[in-house]
Amino acid sequence: MKKIIIHSIPLLVSFTGLAVFCHTLNPIILRGPEFLQFYFTLTIGFYLSAFCLRFFRENVSKISFYFMIFIFLLGVVKLFRGLSLDRPVGILFSILVAEIIINMIFISTEFKHKIRQ
Repeated sequence: MKKIIIHSIPLLVSFTGLAVFCHTLNPIILRGPEFLQFYFTLTIGFYLSAFCLRFFRENVSKISFYFMIFIFLLGVVKLFRGLSLDRPVGILFSILVAEIIINMIFISTEFKHKIRQ
């Protein structure tokens, strides 16, 4: 339960900012800088909460992986939407590549931790 609360804080902050500044709750319809600001806030907040859990010697749970997958799929959907509308998506693509690398690091450290036990 503690992990759900910790991981939902960045989600709530991002969607609250989305509602206050962009007057919508649908991040897919946002254009360019507004979506990047929302997505960057969401990813940085989530990974900071994940690193905080690691710092306090908590395991990365399935809930953390579900949040990782949700955030990544949101970026992929927006990437495909940007490509279909013929928009520049270079920054989003680089964020997604960095996210893949960080996810692989999390998965490999969790796998090593399970092997040791």
